[in-house]
Amino acid sequence: MDSLFFRKDRKPIDARGLLRKALKNRRAVLAVALGVFVLSFVLFGSRGIVQRLRLVGEKAALEESVRAAEAERRQLQAEVKALDGDRKAIEKVAREKHHMIREGETLYRVRREKK
Repeated sequence: MDSLFFRKDRKPIDARGLLRKALKNRRAVLAVALGVFVLSFVLFGSRGIVQRLRLVGEKAALEESVRAAEAERRQLQAEVKALDGDRKAIEKVAREKHHMIREGETLYRVRREKK
């Protein structure tokens, strides 16, 4: 009855013995080597999974830059349409972007202090 509560001592694992045993089975060694080769090709090849993930990320970044360029193009087209013959819009752009003033006006520039 006491023997049920005691664990049996296990033999230590003999790595050399396991390696010798595995090398004797040449089919298993060939299958493992072939499996490693195929797996590395599938993962890291020119059409592998890693390359595919990299290309998907690059595609998403390029699509985002295209969307940003389209939005900028639409904004510029709206600005061109507004400037076409509208004197107030032309004056606003001249004052804001090119710092132009009318005769008799004084321009004051405010410098912001860096913290």
